[in-house]
Amino acid sequence: MNQRFFVTSTGTGIGKSFITAGLVRQAKALWRSVAAHKPIISGFDPTNPGDSDTGLLLQSLGEVINEETIHRLSPWRYTAPLAPALAARQEDREIDFDALVMHTRGALLAPNDLILIEGVGGIMVPLTDRHTVLDWIEESEVPVILVVGSYLGSISHTLTALTVLKQRGIPIHAIVVNESEGASVTLQQTMEQLLPFTSLPLAPVARRDAGYDVNDVKELRALLA
Repeated sequence: MNQRFFVTSTGTGIGKSFITAGLVRQAKALWRSVAAHKPIISGFDPTNPGDSDTGLLLQSLGEVINEETIHRLSPWRYTAPLAPALAARQEDREIDFDALVMHTRGALLAPNDLILIEGVGGIMVPLTDRHTVLDWIEESEVPVILVVGSYLGSISHTLTALTVLKQRGIPIHAIVVNESEGASVTLQQTMEQLLPFTSLPLAPVARRDAGYDVNDVKELRALLA
């Protein structure tokens, strides 16, 4: 069974890379071949790539972290922790949206059982002066896994994201509710409040402590059924 998903979220710092890496590990546990890509990354420190989102994905794939693998997963890299359009401009560069789409579509043609494309920031983050992540998702032509948090305000952000995705006719495979650190709203309360507003599959992921087993995010396994 071949599956292709675009992993996006309501904003930055919600946990897209953690969830993408978790999906990679669960696919491998099910003996499926898997590829993951994060074509654009901002806030990338080339002197410490292992602590980057790209590094996290490479670790989940069981690959070495070197210049070749980093470039394969993330060819568009920017040092400033800003929206991609701003980060690129700060380096006197510009993201070629057409090239990004071609790169993404090419990655999705690989023969792996599961292929994941991880976005950058939230669905409306600017990539250029004319394109957002939403445009990138639409051009990728694959279903979305939407990663949301459990913080106060997450319900509004989630419903807004769902509305925008549906307006574009983008299929949504599932919503992953990734528990937010220090939130005044519980994971269970977030789930209960979302249920009346959507019939989409909801996957709650409880927050892990620093010593968690990286292979133990089994809440995500149902998304690969």
